Amino acid sequence: MPLPFLTADRAFDTNTDDVALPFDDHDRWRRPYRPGPWRVAAAALLLLLASFVLLAAMIIAFAGALAAAAVCLGAGLLVIASALRLLRMGTWVSRHGVRRVAFFRTSTLPWERAGALRTVQQPVRWLGMPRTVQGQALVVEPSGKEAVALLTDHSADFLSRVEAFDRAADVVEAWGAEYGAVTSAR
Repeated sequence: MPLPFLTADRAFDTNTDDVALPFDDHDRWRRPYRPGPWRVAAAALLLLLASFVLLAAMIIAFAGALAAAAVCLGAGLLVIASALRLLRMGTWVSRHGVRRVAFFRTSTLPWERAGALRTVQQPVRWLGMPRTVQGQALVVEPSGKEAVALLTDHSADFLSRVEAFDRAADVVEAWGAEYGAVTSAR
């Protein structure tokens, strides 16, 4: 079963300096980078936990306590859904705008309303926790609103992967430049 949200397209694996938007269908939402090892490892651990919970549900069902088995089954399905949502988190781009997918919330900003898109040095969250460290962030400044960080180099996708952060930031800036966002130099 293919999981299209788990892998980025093959065009980002090669060195495509001459083509910023290497896709035929720009209407489809795409993540311009692969999920990082921290994110994939956390999802794998959640799926491992879900397998144990589902095994427990099966054992409880064979023992005859169907209500308790249903509770375990529901908990296992909730853990699986959490792992899939964790893998889906990140920044997605298309012709329509930029989409920031968080665990509980998804927000979309059309390119026409994106005022400026640039990479800045600022305090960023380390692996999404409250602790902040000095790092880089790709921020978008919507017209008349506060800047929003789309990517950071200390997130679960880019921790210890500086080249991947630079490449992803360049690709998101290229999408923004193609469809109307103002990009400024670093």
